[in-house]
Amino acid sequence: MSLPEIVSRARWRAAREELLVKEKAATRARDALNAERRGLPMVEVEEEYIFEGGDGKATLLDLFEGRQQLVVYHFMFAPEWDAGCRSCSGFLDQIGHLAHLKARGTTLVAVSRAPFTKILPFKARMGWTLPWYSSYGTDFNRDFEVTLEHEGEPVERPGVSCFLRDRDRVFHTYSTYERGLDGLGSTTGFLDLTALGRQEEWEEPKGRASALGAPAGSERVRYHDEYEE
Repeated sequence: MSLPEIVSRARWRAAREELLVKEKAATRARDALNAERRGLPMVEVEEEYIFEGGDGKATLLDLFEGRQQLVVYHFMFAPEWDAGCRSCSGFLDQIGHLAHLKARGTTLVAVSRAPFTKILPFKARMGWTLPWYSSYGTDFNRDFEVTLEHEGEPVERPGVSCFLRDRDRVFHTYSTYERGLDGLGSTTGFLDLTALGRQEEWEEPKGRASALGAPAGSERVRYHDEYEE
């Protein structure tokens, strides 16, 4: 096994300070990239998708649960499979308490092509409480490019798609796939993909931090059992 070089504390501190300069530059670059992402245009979703979940049939608008934003994790689970993707399962295992996303007007759900009758027992086995819907029989997965055709056969890939709601109108704002999911799982990681972002006053473009009529993002952080819907 190749291990790091053993050095004195002074040499370690000097090397750490040198790396910190690059880390801060990467943070500034990430902030700029997130701002550019929030500057993307959006497209209205006019298709009528019907999903199936724990409460029966649901439209894409229903998936928002009344909130302004929706983040969909495209969980790989084809109709002919007996269990969900192992990598996708590992991804869901790392997601924290959803109250912090909900406090920022954002709902996170999983969607798969498998029938809900297959999703339900697997979800119970994994012990997840995240809302999970079946898009079986719809073009949702194909339209958002997570079910692709390869030599005439459907092929699954993981992804995340973000949506924004304006009353009863739904807009698609962003999607990313495969390696684009690296590092996701935290509240801020998901919010950075959305049109409203973390809803902090310092974020660009201006005017979105107050979109929900509440204090800026960091000012509204609570213990997860203290939030009010």
